[in-house]
Amino acid sequence: MSDGRAHPHQHQAAQPKWAIPIALIVSLFFLWGVANNLNDVLIAQFRKAFDLKDWQSGLVQSAFYLGYFFCAMPAALFARRYGYKAAIVLGLALYGIGALLFYPAAELRAYSAFLGALFVIASGLAFLETSANPLMTVLGDPAGAERRLNLAQAFNPLGSVAGVLVGRQFILSGVEYTPEQLAALSPEALARFRDTEAMAAQSSYLVLGLLVLLWAVVVVAVRFPTLTDGPEERVDAAAAGDGGGFRRLLGHRHFLFGVVAQFFYVGAQVGVWSFLIRYSQHALPGTGEKTAAAYLTLSLVAFMAGRFTGTALMGRVPAERLMGVFAVVNVVLCLVGAFGGGWLGLGAMIATSFFMSIMFPTIFALSLRGLGPLTKLGSSWLVMAIIGGAAIPVVMGRVSDMANIAVAMVVPGVCFAVVGAFSLAGRAAPAGERDERLKVVATH
Repeated sequence: MSDGRAHPHQHQAAQPKWAIPIALIVSLFFLWGVANNLNDVLIAQFRKAFDLKDWQSGLVQSAFYLGYFFCAMPAALFARRYGYKAAIVLGLALYGIGALLFYPAAELRAYSAFLGALFVIASGLAFLETSANPLMTVLGDPAGAERRLNLAQAFNPLGSVAGVLVGRQFILSGVEYTPEQLAALSPEALARFRDTEAMAAQSSYLVLGLLVLLWAVVVVAVRFPTLTDGPEERVDAAAAGDGGGFRRLLGHRHFLFGVVAQFFYVGAQVGVWSFLIRYSQHALPGTGEKTAAAYLTLSLVAFMAGRFTGTALMGRVPAERLMGVFAVVNVVLCLVGAFGGGWLGLGAMIATSFFMSIMFPTIFALSLRGLGPLTKLGSSWLVMAIIGGAAIPVVMGRVSDMANIAVAMVVPGVCFAVVGAFSLAGRAAPAGERDERLKVVATH
């Protein structure tokens, strides 16, 4: 069966035949980048359409990342049973269906319906990420796993930029009323304004859903390479069936720290981007939402530049050391954003995207080192850690409502400090242990 499960001796021999499947896998990084960063526009849009507080608008990310949390483990089990290709197809189908659900949600003018649609989209993305990330770590020399995954992930911000540009052009109306102007509107005019803003996302998500479903058909039509499990993976799969795999994962302290680091990293990334439009308007009073969205686009361009730069630097600097330096820089930048204000603060928050760029794939790859046949199960835990994207924005929203959005940027600063601690823990591991981790990843 062409299911994408890897045999330790097939990597180099089969790799030339994998060009089209690899291209399709890389395209998934683009597609979920679109969905992830359209959320940043939706937060600003729904805040207008449904008259939300900051913590309520942060529920966009909560609904989205809860989908990741609840579906990551089923996705891993599904991939184990039916293979990576089937998991990718199912993920794309859920993604497409969730996007199409924006149509009835807009007709209902119901915030809860939009949140439900986002949950379905994220459920599909959980299947895509649980499959695509570990696949990229095993398609080639294990010593280059972090660098290879960073290169594939470099296509993710391309999708992110595309998502924000689509949202800025087709979702954000540019119509913004002050509280005083809203109070002066008649009930009928206010209702029309809210309805128009609620309908704004309908057509964009309809087109996105149809494109994603078409891409699922393409994946079905493409033949994936036949990759078989090694004997040690089959033995471990049987052990995992009665809970043995879960118990063994609990014995990998570095992996568990990686899951924690991933939770805080994703929370920081999602939190910064979710509220960057809001932060821009706070730091530079009078800034329109479309101009603020342009600053978000600039931060995503910085993120993309950081991915390519970081990937190049990893050829010379150990991945954990580079990530540690980037984490320290981001702690400082978040503090500048929190207390600097104005153009200085905005510039600092935009710059955080450059330095956070390598963190997700690097944490992912470093955490999987040494797991051997537990790699698939471990990858699902790392995807479940994306639940940080549901929790941290709500915390930031609460801080913003109590103080202001600038002070809320202290929260991602704390998150980046956790990532820095994980980097130090990776460097502190004995050299032999690190080498063994690299060697074992080659079998998966």
